[in-house]
Amino acid sequence: MAEEKNDLMEKIVSLCKRRGFVFSGSDIYGGLANSWDFGPYGAQLKKNIKDHWWKFFVESRDDMVGLDAAVIMNPKVWEASGHTGNFSDPLTECGSCHTRFRADQIDMSQPCTHCGKGKLVEPKNFNLMLKTFLGPTEETADVAYLRPETAQAMFIDFVTVQQTSRKRLPFGIAQMGKAFRNEITPGNFIFRTREFDLMEFEYFFNPKKSNWEDLFENWKQAIEEWMKAVGIDMERVKAVEIPDGERAHYSKRTIDFEFLYPFGQKELFGLAYRTDYDLAQHEKASGQELRYLDPETNEKVLPHVIEPAFGADRAMLAILLSSYVEEKGDEEIRVVLKLPKKLAPVKVAVFPLMKNKPELVAKAKEIFDTLKGDFTCEFDDNGNVGKRYRRQDEIGTPYCVTVDFDTIGAGEDKSLEGTVTVRDRDTMQQERVPIERLKGFFAEKF
Repeated sequence: MAEEKNDLMEKIVSLCKRRGFVFSGSDIYGGLANSWDFGPYGAQLKKNIKDHWWKFFVESRDDMVGLDAAVIMNPKVWEASGHTGNFSDPLTECGSCHTRFRADQIDMSQPCTHCGKGKLVEPKNFNLMLKTFLGPTEETADVAYLRPETAQAMFIDFVTVQQTSRKRLPFGIAQMGKAFRNEITPGNFIFRTREFDLMEFEYFFNPKKSNWEDLFENWKQAIEEWMKAVGIDMERVKAVEIPDGERAHYSKRTIDFEFLYPFGQKELFGLAYRTDYDLAQHEKASGQELRYLDPETNEKVLPHVIEPAFGADRAMLAILLSSYVEEKGDEEIRVVLKLPKKLAPVKVAVFPLMKNKPELVAKAKEIFDTLKGDFTCEFDDNGNVGKRYRRQDEIGTPYCVTVDFDTIGAGEDKSLEGTVTVRDRDTMQQERVPIERLKGFFAEKF
């Protein structure tokens, strides 16, 4: 069973590299440890995931607004939030080979798992924030940090966003963007990296008017609905309650949605009740009032917050693992990414039956040009049609359109002139569709 799981991960990594989803960063210089670049299909898939998240949680609701804040903020933000003092992992290393490990993920009583003989030294806290310097000199006064989360900007901008958007409590502020953590042990492909995309929102509410337990449960259900919508296999998802002593310093309750990856059950998304910790800390440290004026009671309220947090990279990995299918045929195994149609990096692929027939190629390109304004399309005339189908199956393309001799009236069945063959990825069923109906046909599918 373990071999099968490892084999699945190897297949996903291989497919991602082979088809241009994800590959090693800085590869021509030997790479950089656990640095990954998202290729044409991977960049589009991740964008589609983020777009779907934004539509689901922000644009489809009247109690959410968006924010796009700076990556580098005043260092005082991180002092007030507790990150400079608390955002750390326990670090140990082998006294012999000096390989470093997270102490909470290894048996300290055993010899080093890397060299097999060295003794692990006493753990010490290692801050995960990536440090940089602003200005021409690298002095203490010029220290800044790359944000380890997107949340803090939503707290420090709370008053400005609330006043300009004129939202009343409860409402949320959402943000997507890069975050950075100097992980001790990055690994498992795109699961744990030092640079990653976060999708988070802070939902602000008046604790005197809204019950946090009810809101927490509502957002838990919403997260589960979104996971289903993007094709994550819910049989592999477990909601794990984080006990006292293991939660982040700001959290009164945390649930981790963990996913059964080939390398084990590990965190996918998180849901936390942050109380008024962050707003209170920033209000105290900055001397600025961060309260909400209740228009009904004329009372100033320091809101409490519930935070759902999503990693776009981990979401993509879970979706890929959930969508990967091998179907045994008579002669070969068909590899298919059965991605939800809305997420597929290519929605429609257009083929001429034969590359060396100019009339077929011209008609196929004409159809491609007609469709590409409404759907993410790809024109493909490389190899035989069977190989093209297999290639599109591997990247998750829901539909393939083939232009043949019947399409241009040069086949035996003249009644098929002006029609094309449309093949369904999941069923492999084919049907003839008139060219003038193609836009409407695919609009109904997506």
